[in-house]
Order: sequence, then structure tokens, then C-alpha cells
Amino acid sequence: MSQAPNTLREITETPDLGITLSDGCRLSARVWMPEDAGDDPVPVILEYLPYRKRDGTCARDALTHPWFARRGYACLRVDIRGNGDSQGVMEDEYTPQELADAVEVIDWVAAQPWCNGKVGMMGISWGGFNGLQVAALAPDPLKAVITLCSTVDRFADDIHYKGGCLLNENLGWGATMWAYSSRAPDPALREDWREMWRERLTAEPFLPAVWLRHQRRDAYWQHGSVIENFSTIKAKVLAVGGWGDAYKNAVPQLVEALPGAKGIVGPWVHKYPHFAAPEPRIGFLQEALRWWDRWLKDLDTGVEDDPDYRAYLMDGVRPAAWYTERKGRWIAENTGATSHLPTETLHLTDAGLTPTAGTLTQTVTSPAHTGAAAGEYCAIWLGPEMPGDQRGDDALSTTFDSEPLAADMNIVGAPKITLGLAVDQPQAQIAVRLNHIHPDGAATRITYGVLNLSHRHSAADPTPMTPGRTEEITLALDHIAYRVPAGHRLRVSISDAYWPLLWPSPSKTELALSAGKIALPQRPGGSNDEYAFPPPEAADPWETQELRPESHIRRQETDMVTGAVSLVIKDDFGKVRDADHGLIAGSIARERWSIHPDDPLSATGHCHWTEELERDGTALRTETTSTMTSDATHFHLTARLEAYENDILIYERDVTDRIPRDNL
Repeated sequence: MSQAPNTLREITETPDLGITLSDGCRLSARVWMPEDAGDDPVPVILEYLPYRKRDGTCARDALTHPWFARRGYACLRVDIRGNGDSQGVMEDEYTPQELADAVEVIDWVAAQPWCNGKVGMMGISWGGFNGLQVAALAPDPLKAVITLCSTVDRFADDIHYKGGCLLNENLGWGATMWAYSSRAPDPALREDWREMWRERLTAEPFLPAVWLRHQRRDAYWQHGSVIENFSTIKAKVLAVGGWGDAYKNAVPQLVEALPGAKGIVGPWVHKYPHFAAPEPRIGFLQEALRWWDRWLKDLDTGVEDDPDYRAYLMDGVRPAAWYTERKGRWIAENTGATSHLPTETLHLTDAGLTPTAGTLTQTVTSPAHTGAAAGEYCAIWLGPEMPGDQRGDDALSTTFDSEPLAADMNIVGAPKITLGLAVDQPQAQIAVRLNHIHPDGAATRITYGVLNLSHRHSAADPTPMTPGRTEEITLALDHIAYRVPAGHRLRVSISDAYWPLLWPSPSKTELALSAGKIALPQRPGGSNDEYAFPPPEAADPWETQELRPESHIRRQETDMVTGAVSLVIKDDFGKVRDADHGLIAGSIARERWSIHPDDPLSATGHCHWTEELERDGTALRTETTSTMTSDATHFHLTARLEAYENDILIYERDVTDRIPRDNL
């Protein structure tokens, strides 16, 4: 007999539940479920990732999955094929194989005697992406999805390209996966761990080169982009995001495209909102439980009556590379997200940012290192990764300032800029920032957008600019909810470089502006909270013994001899021993991004990762490096993978690649 909905249940944990797929590949799942699920079956919550349940996602898993399990759910953290303790090899992200495996897992768990036949998928980033992608395949048991920090368009809004520009995260995240996927299974779980590791090392692709071979929105990117056909998604979707995250746009897009979808966007970086920063955190687990209880247990929890869109309207504050808290208030839109909100248009003129149109005869020609204050594309490691004071970048850009605002302005939605421009080269890019200018001149970036001008008409069929010919181009900046105080100013800053966020155009360019306007979505009200979330709850934290503390370095350097400027990053994520099963894991990432202000072809990106595992006197380590440069016609990539057992080199591989530039 089913228990009362709010009864807390004793739970059991299985560290390595095997799920054997139809082709014989065994996936490994970590499972938390009520002890009595065999007598009182429960729904399943699936989180399906390549990030290793044994040592990679332990901290967040401990806070999250036992909490749901005690409330009547079986929570499965499944390692994707070729990762962690699962067999096989992984060829790429979001492959048909990955998604087909997920459907098999869903069908398998739904048929288990401890499952009531209903499944939900939850995940952040990769797990947020594939939750939507699997939902688009519509397996019958999948009734609900909670997607966090995800995208609906893999070309427009992921770590590879933005506005058709090449993001340096294409190399940076590819280098991360080059390291992540090189790690061995836990020797305590797999007797054949050496064979599995060797198979992985031999088959592992160097993904930056794979992604760079698709520089336009072709069938490769259409696959897995649920924007291609939203109607295929039948599961009920709760979408969650953060203003400090790279993935700001999917939440309003999903709310306005999917019947019954709900959206929440807070001030957070790329983290689950019950332990995210900046504050305020929310009771995400309680909010998720309401979603699961409604769609997986058929309980009336009131989620259908929630506002469609709940967003945190941030107060305009002084610029900082990191915030522990953002003051503001929660606003709520009962129907839709932001497309219905009115806009106020300001014009770019020789007199600044004005309420009426006027003459515009400005040029844009920025040094190649413009963009140093952009921050990380995707802030995630809880360090100084957010956009800092924009005054340095603004000094290298063409800027347009408004008069002091007569009243507070709530900018809620995606500002849209329209420009009349000509350029002196066939290939060029543009970066547009909307900044908040404080009375003393400090500049806080509100939001931004970028565009490869060859993609001005089509991301699938780019066409070069005709030098000297004026064209009208439009681009949407990222969604935001931000209050600019009365008496402060707005600034539109435009550059034709944005390093190290974007890989530069092949030659120095000059843009001539002859017309411009920006439409700012306005949201009245917001003086007080329009919605209240419960405070955050969580299960007990992961228990570890610290063997090496975390440390993070971000440093900008100028070589006074050569003139080159560099961003130097070192993220030592520390080294810990799991207090339960004893596996030791450590990780260090190093990046260097260098360019000469006068030479876009001097751009260089270099990444080096160290991954460590130790178990019962066996020390396993991989060292991975990745480098990218370019000339006027090609990208040049090199990479190396080394694997060590007890400091003895047991595998090595070098990759060299040369890829033509395609309107980039």
C-alpha cells in the first residue's frame, strides 16, 4: 500500500548497479531508493552524464539524490558509455548512440519491479541538454524533465559558436573533455579496468577538431537542437537558469515554445540553485519535488498554477569579477516569458545614446586584445570568472552613452540592436555590450551579444561582407533581468574584437557605422518580490579527506618586450579521498590565451590538464595538452595524451590537425 506523500522513507544506496544494453555494453549506475520500493514501487529520477559518479559529481549528488530518495523516488546517476565505470567508448557529445542508450535505460528502469513505470530526467549542462534531447525522442515512460543551464540550439547557444563567431571555449572545453574522458574506471569496481582504460585511451577523439569541422549550422548541429521541432517534446518541462551562467536564453525560449513549461532564472552561475552562487539560493529541491510529485505521482501540487516565468530582477551594482550575493527581487510573468513586454528604443548617434535618431558617423577598429574584462564564457568554478569593470574594454571600443536616467529602468528580456554598417574586409566580427555606467564612471556589463558578420543573414549559409558596402544587421543580446538606477547612465559599447572570449577575424578590420538603435525590453513594477521560494534544503554533504587544497589563479600579463598580452589561468581543484570507498582523485587545469594587440593572427590558446586517481597503492594519471593557432586560411591544432600507471608511461598519442577557415 502506497505511503502518504510526505512520509520520509529509509533509503538504500547501490554504488554500481549494472544496466546491460542491447548491444552488450554494461552501463554503471549509482542508485538511491527507498528500502521498501520493492513492495511500494516509486518513480525514477535519472541523471545521465559523462562526468563520473564515483569521483566527479559526488559533491552535488550527495546533496541532491538522497533527498529525493527519502521522499519516495529511485534516483539513478548513470555514467554515459565510455565514462566512469561504464563500458564502451564515447565518440562525441549528444550522439545518436548516447541518446539511444538513454532511451534503453529509461525503458529498462520503468520495467523494474521497484519502479511505478514513470521516469523523469534531471540534469545541469550536459545533463540538461540530453534531458531535452531524450524528451524529443518521446520514450513513453518519460513524463517530466527538469533541465538546468541548457540550450535548445547547439550552434547558437553552446560552448562552440556564438553568433557564428568561434568561442575559445571550443578549445577550452574540448581540452577539458580530452582530460575527463581519459580517466580510468575505479579499479575496485572493474577487474578488467586496465583493458577498459586502454580501449578508452585508444578510441578517445580530440573533440575540438571535430567541432571545428562544422563552422556553420549544418546537420551536425541540427541534431540534438530541440528548437528544430519543439512539438516532439511530450514530457512536462521545468527549465532553470542563471544570469551568471552562459546559458541564459533557453529558459524563456522553452517557456514560450512548450505548452505547460515553467521557467526559473536566478542570479546564479553554472550550478544547481540549492547550493549556487551568488546568493540568494532557493529551495530548488522542494520546487523540483513539486514538479516530480505532479507529473510522476499524479499529486496535485499546484505547479500548473505557478507563473510561467519567475526571474530574479538584479539591482544594478558596481562591477566585480565575483559576487557572493546579488540584491534584487523575484518578478513573475503569469503567461509567457518576455516576448510580450514593451520596448524602449534608444538611438546610436554622434551625440551618444539618444531618444531620437540623429547623425552617426563613427568607426570601430579595436586592438585585438579588446575583451579582457569579459570574464569566462561560462562561470562555473566559483572564482573570479565574471565580467569585471568594463572601462578598460570601453576605452578600446566605440561607445555611446545616454543621459542620466530620469527613473529606474528594469531591463527584462533580450535587447535587440540594429546597425547600419560597412566594413573594409570581407570577414569581420562585432561585439556589442550594454553597460551600466555609475556616476563615478565605473562600468558594469549588463548583457552582450556577438556576431560573425558573414552569418548576418544565415548561420547555415554564410556569405562574406562586400567591403565598403553598407548593410543593415541585427543581433539579439543575451536575456537578462537588471535594474539600472535613476541618475545612472546606459552605454552601448561596440568592438570588432573580443579576446579571449572569441577567436579573432583573420585580419584587422574597420567598421563604419551610419545608423544604429537598440530596443530595450521594459518591465514595469518589480518594487517588491512577486514570488517567494522556500529556503534551500539539501541532504548531508559528501564526506572526504582533503589531501591537497583547492587554489585558483587568474592573471593578466603583458610582455614588455614583444607586446603580447596573455590571460593565465590555473585551477587546482585539489585532491581528496572519498571517506566511504577510499578512491583518491585530483585535478589541475592550466590555460594560457595570448595575442598581440596589432596582430589577430598571433592568437594562441594552450591548455594542459592533469588528472589523478589512486587506489590501494596504484596511482593512475593522465596528462593532456591542447594548442590552437591560425593563419589567414587555416586553424592549426596539436594535442597530446599521456597515461601513467605508478609514474610509468603506459600510453601516449599525438594529434595534429589543419582545418580550413569557413567564413570565420
